[in-house]
Amino acid sequence: MTSEISRRLSIAELSERILEMAKTGVYRTSIFEAFQPVATQRQISLAIRHAKRFGLHSVAKLRDAELGTYYQLDAVKYQSLQHTMQSVVPLESEEAVLKRMTDAVATVKLLVTVAGIGAIALLSSGFICLLLGKASLGGGLLTGGTTAIALWLLQKSLAKKIV
Repeated sequence: MTSEISRRLSIAELSERILEMAKTGVYRTSIFEAFQPVATQRQISLAIRHAKRFGLHSVAKLRDAELGTYYQLDAVKYQSLQHTMQSVVPLESEEAVLKRMTDAVATVKLLVTVAGIGAIALLSSGFICLLLGKASLGGGLLTGGTTAIALWLLQKSLAKKIV
C-alpha cells in the first residue's frame, strides 16, 4: 500500500483539499507548503484555479507580503456545487487549452465572415431587385440586408475583443 506522501494527488483531489483548508481560511504559501510533498507547484496552482470554480476566493484585505494571497471558502457556492465537483472534467493541460482557444478564435472568425458575406449578399440582392423593377421585393431585401449588416458589424466589434 502506497503512503499518502509517496503518491501524487490529482488536480481534483488537491482542489478538494484546498477547499477544505479554505473553510477556516488559508494563505497561498501555506497551501504550497502543505502539498509540496505530493504535488508540483504547477499542479497546486492548477488546483487553486480549479477550486475557484467551486467557491474559493481571495480576501484582498488579508493579503500578506510574505504569505501571499489569503483564501476563504464561499460556503453557499461550495455547497451548491459540491455534488458536481467529482463529475467535473479534470483541468486540461495548457497545450489543450491553447488548442481549444485557437480553435474557438478560428470558429468565431469564420462565423463573423460568413455572417458578413450573407449580409452583403442580401443587401446586393435588394439592389439588383430594385434595378430589375421589383420594388417591393427589393425594398424588403434592402431592409433585411441593412439589418443583417448592422448585426454583422455588432458581431464583428464584439469578436474583436476576443480575437
